[in-house]
Amino acid sequence: MERLILFDIDGTLLSTGGAGKWAMLDALKEVFGRDAPHEGYRMGGKTDTQICLELMTSAGLSEGEVRSGLDAVWAAYVAGMRRRLSDGFEAKVYPGVREAVQRLRGDPRALLGLLTGNIRAGAAVKLSAVGLDGCFRTGAFGDDHHDRRRLADIALERGQREAGRTFRGKEIVIVGDTPNDILCGQHLGVRTVIVATGTYTVSQLRPYNPDHLFETLSDTDRVMDAMFTSQTA
Repeated sequence: MERLILFDIDGTLLSTGGAGKWAMLDALKEVFGRDAPHEGYRMGGKTDTQICLELMTSAGLSEGEVRSGLDAVWAAYVAGMRRRLSDGFEAKVYPGVREAVQRLRGDPRALLGLLTGNIRAGAAVKLSAVGLDGCFRTGAFGDDHHDRRRLADIALERGQREAGRTFRGKEIVIVGDTPNDILCGQHLGVRTVIVATGTYTVSQLRPYNPDHLFETLSDTDRVMDAMFTSQTA
């Protein structure tokens, strides 16, 4: 294996049409008894744990109070998302995603994983909704750590254990859609392949200097070149 390729989920692989966001907000209100002040708040590029901490401390709770309720939040969140995805909210994959994932799954040079702010159970629900469950062999999740940058270290450790080898530098690829994904990759000194299918445009993402930047993953050949070439652009 030549590459450990770690995909973000929301905004990169798929959209739940708002099901995840509203399930999270409803779960916070159900568990803590107050509305989360979410107007103008960007969830993209953050872990679910970070989102809960930021929103509910803004609502007046202490960090300890929020952390003590997280298990209940996760249970309500996952149940709420399942309900929404079976009743009116439509999950969809972004252009080129299925083709890229299938090409990479069939490439013996690649080990596919997830690097996502979603909790593990939430990620499973979302991937299952669009038929991408079972495509990723390793990863790190939003209930592993609240800090997105720490998730990169966890994903790397798990990926190396799965592959039975050490990955270094640009052999590690982070595929994402936000500035935080780029910063996460720069924290490790790894390759970043960024796509503008989420809430950020190409012009908003370019100043962060990702190694590769695409509108979508539709041009599969160029995407594969970005994953495996020794150069960046």
